[in-house]
Amino acid sequence: MKLIYIVFLSSVSMLASAGVLTTKHNLSSSGPGSIKASSEQQVCIFCHTPHSSVPESPLWNRSTPGSNYIPYSSSSIIASPGQPSGSSLLCLSCHDGTIAIGEILSQPDPISMSGASTLPQGATRLGTDLSDDHPVSFVFNNNLASQRGELINPANLPAAVKLDKSGQMQCTSCHDPHNDSNGKFLVMPNVASALCKTCHQKQHWSSTAHSTSNKTWNGQSPDPWPTTSESTVASNACENCHTPHNAAGNQRILKYAAEEDNCYACHNGHVATENISNEFNKFSRHPIMNSTGTHKPNESVVVNSRHVECIDCHNPHAANSTNPLAGVRGVSQSGSEVSQVSAPHELCYRCHGDSSGKPAQRTNRQFNENNVRAEFSSAKRSYHPVSATGRNGYVPSLIAPLKTNSRISCLDCHNNNDINGPNGPHGSTYAPLLARQYQTQDPTNESSSSYALCYKCHDRSSILGNDSFPRHNFHITGSGGGMGGGGGLSTPCNVCHDPHGSEQPKLINFDRESVTPSSSGRLEHYSNSTGAGSGGCYLTCHNRNHDPCTYDSASGTANCMMGGGGGGGGGGGGGGM
Repeated sequence: MKLIYIVFLSSVSMLASAGVLTTKHNLSSSGPGSIKASSEQQVCIFCHTPHSSVPESPLWNRSTPGSNYIPYSSSSIIASPGQPSGSSLLCLSCHDGTIAIGEILSQPDPISMSGASTLPQGATRLGTDLSDDHPVSFVFNNNLASQRGELINPANLPAAVKLDKSGQMQCTSCHDPHNDSNGKFLVMPNVASALCKTCHQKQHWSSTAHSTSNKTWNGQSPDPWPTTSESTVASNACENCHTPHNAAGNQRILKYAAEEDNCYACHNGHVATENISNEFNKFSRHPIMNSTGTHKPNESVVVNSRHVECIDCHNPHAANSTNPLAGVRGVSQSGSEVSQVSAPHELCYRCHGDSSGKPAQRTNRQFNENNVRAEFSSAKRSYHPVSATGRNGYVPSLIAPLKTNSRISCLDCHNNNDINGPNGPHGSTYAPLLARQYQTQDPTNESSSSYALCYKCHDRSSILGNDSFPRHNFHITGSGGGMGGGGGLSTPCNVCHDPHGSEQPKLINFDRESVTPSSSGRLEHYSNSTGAGSGGCYLTCHNRNHDPCTYDSASGTANCMMGGGGGGGGGGGGGGM
């Protein structure tokens, strides 16, 4: 027996010399780490013994933890991690911090340790709550890979990445406790997340900015790789946002609990060029800070549980500088799901279309419609040409290169108010997330700034010159009305025009706070078939009765049947499509 013991010790000594001796797993008094024995010189004894071991390979010299662990869980997980088993349970006999490091089976008394007797708090002490760690002790087979998607068939795993004899992923699938040549006892280097990618095959990853960017990480290198200030976004790869152990955001093992903080780590102007985080401090913004942990990758494409996070609009595994919306699901104009949005409105429809719980409209309109997808439908009498070209062939105010058959985007109106800042509807000084000012209070003094949003596409001189409507100037400025009415009140575009779409021509959809029916009880705008830019209104606005007021842009004439009232208010600007 003595000879056998000597042979065993000789074998493990050679193994230790090959790798363990120079690592932190050498817990003997000669070990290089801060956690080591006071006097014990044997290296392997802290984990292995030829006698009195637990009935678990490889001749384990430690007690099995009796802890009840909380396994990893998430809203999108398909695997079923249970209580740790196999090598993972062996690792936890030290790394959960509940059993003294020197407490071994082959000796009646624990080995005296210098410093802490159990693993101290830190990145390597996992505790008994494993919900913030990469899942272990689950069967990883092709059936799981097929159900989950974006996982490799485990038959194609490289030789370094091993499942246990039961086909389960364990700690030893990623870590080799005897070899620290790759850092953190990893079984292979993880530069550019090479180890992560042996299992995780994200669909668009190779072309995303998070995979290709050579931006320096400011020395804030994530754990476990790399460790130099020269690390880049590309070399960090998955670990820009994820950490395999002790994650702050348990679901999907995110580095930070608040989803947006994982984005801000780069997109605060320190790594990425644009400072997106500042945009969310503006008066009007997508309120990403109002919710945490509500986004689910597998949630319905129509978001009925209202929330917004960066990841609702951007796919971090696909987004790139050419297409920040790459790999994002959306809703088509017909209401069906699309796996990749082709234009911003398909993304906006997820929350602002058929979803429930939307806030009330800002303007109480004659025809109330709180579904943006329906507002932009080509079935409407008029609409801004977001999902289809417009109906109105007579819009003389359009600024080149816009034409009546042009298409526009939601981002043309809803965007950063700073044209030199980051593009997109993150934040604006003008509500609701408008690229320029758009006054809606009745009355409002007309100016180039009051309706800057309208004047972005519609020439102000053309509007005030009555090119599209003989009394446009009078309705907007309240002066020069003639027809015996004297001056009027300056009326904002919003009183007459609905910027999305309407059941009436020319985006006419009256604000009921300012506009009421005419003396004959009618509230209506109509267009004549006699020519472009002709029609009339039945309404009362600013105590002016139109019953009706008619106009013809071709002749530049207007005629009002006012029942004794003066020249009509209640018009608007920004001719609709």
